[in-house]
Amino acid sequence: MITKIQQHYSKYNYALWLIVVLILSSILLFSFNYLAHADQYSAQISQLQSQNQANQASLQKLASQATNYQQEINLINANINSIKQNIANDQYQQTILSNKIINDQNQISLKKVQLADIIRTMYLSQQMTTLEELATSQNLSSYFNKEQYRLIVQNQLNSTIKSINLEENNLIQDKGKLQTKINAATSQSQQLQADQNQVNNLLSLNQSQQSQYNQQIQANQAQIQQLKQAEILANESANSYSNSVPSSSTVCGGGYPAFLCQAPQDSIVDQWHMLNRECVSYTAFMAAKESPIANMLLQEYNFGNADNWPAAAQQYGASYGVTVTNTPQVGDIAIRPAIPGLYFAPGEPDVGHAVYVEKVYSNGTFLAGEYNEFLDGTYSQQVMSVNGVYNGFGIYNYHYQLQFIHFPA
Repeated sequence: MITKIQQHYSKYNYALWLIVVLILSSILLFSFNYLAHADQYSAQISQLQSQNQANQASLQKLASQATNYQQEINLINANINSIKQNIANDQYQQTILSNKIINDQNQISLKKVQLADIIRTMYLSQQMTTLEELATSQNLSSYFNKEQYRLIVQNQLNSTIKSINLEENNLIQDKGKLQTKINAATSQSQQLQADQNQVNNLLSLNQSQQSQYNQQIQANQAQIQQLKQAEILANESANSYSNSVPSSSTVCGGGYPAFLCQAPQDSIVDQWHMLNRECVSYTAFMAAKESPIANMLLQEYNFGNADNWPAAAQQYGASYGVTVTNTPQVGDIAIRPAIPGLYFAPGEPDVGHAVYVEKVYSNGTFLAGEYNEFLDGTYSQQVMSVNGVYNGFGIYNYHYQLQFIHFPA
């Protein structure tokens, strides 16, 4: 028989069970909607990044092609300039030949005048009879000397005129050859100019295509940044929702989420590509919680082991204002470098250690929050100095310098 008290408790238990079911359903529904929304952002970002990778590959091909075009244009220019120089040289030689031809023609005219005078004199002499010419001569010897002189001069003038004519003909032929050479060079230069115009058009088209790809990449990058900002806001909204739930049910040491710290160590890869309950997973969580830039960078790029974080921060975060210094600030991620020769297990060398700077003291030390300091995946705190000394696992008195990564808020 069921008593009234039992009925009361049964109704109470049923109501309590119903409330729990509703709360869990709401949480699951919110989580599902958030994850679906986050996946949507990630899918869009991934698609745009893939497009940019393809565009970048096309840009590289176009850039290589443009370099080849430019080299071809430079070679054509060099050939055109060489041909133009040859044409100028040939035209100069033509000018010299023309001047020589004019000079030869002047000499021929002069020699012809001289020859005409001799012929005229001979003609006048021929009007006289031999007896008359002998009579006018002083003596017989004088007559023969005059006659011989006229013949010699006439022969010399005829020979000179023939020589000059021959030289003139040769000069005219050389001038013609130069003109033929100039015409051929001019034709070659015009063909090269046409080739150059064609390559210039190809280069112009190439540069236009590069500009289009660059514009598309910039547009995609701007859209990626907008999606990342939206994703960051979604993450912040999700964190706000989680923070509204009692901390005892959602967080572990240092505020680390329960689903990460309560699961077996290294059984979950968090959203920043780190294995749960490792030092880098905790520092990634703390950095992302306080800096949207850190959250974006850590999700987009895999920073890897702790000793790789300073280089990764400088490589991926410098343009966002991320700095790496030797001075701690609250909120920094402190990195101990890997210690050579240190092995925590066979085949597993040290990869450094990452901690979160919680407080900075006036003496230069600071309070560090950390996970897995003792290789057990748990949270702990310690006071550290910038210049540390490591003792343990067979390595003693090893001095190291900490580096501090600062992500803008």
